Amino acid sequence: MVEAVAEQMRAKNIGFVPVCDEKGAVIGTLTDRDLTIRVLAEHRSPSATRAKDVMTADAVVCKADDDLSVVEQLMSKHKKSRIICVDDSSRPIGVISLADVAQRETAGKAAAILRSVSQREARA
Repeated sequence: MVEAVAEQMRAKNIGFVPVCDEKGAVIGTLTDRDLTIRVLAEHRSPSATRAKDVMTADAVVCKADDDLSVVEQLMSKHKKSRIICVDDSSRPIGVISLADVAQRETAGKAAAILRSVSQREARA
């Protein structure tokens, strides 16, 4: 239930988790914003709501051996500030954030990616 997910997010000081199926493959993501908008604002019970029912489906993923440019393209194309890195069975092995990209890129390129990703928020 999302209450347990929220507790883990608080304990680990994170705002984003992958949601996986029974085999461990990524099927979506759950963010602190998802919990606010889809649970609290809709007056759902956190102890009775499944992550699967309020997650953002169609998670954007990359493989561990993908080049950083692939991650940058995925972030820009899908307007995502986080990409889940998966193994060959689609199980999560890590998360790459926009901040991670910014640490590896020049200021100009990082700024361009940030502008591209943040356009989603301007439309909302």
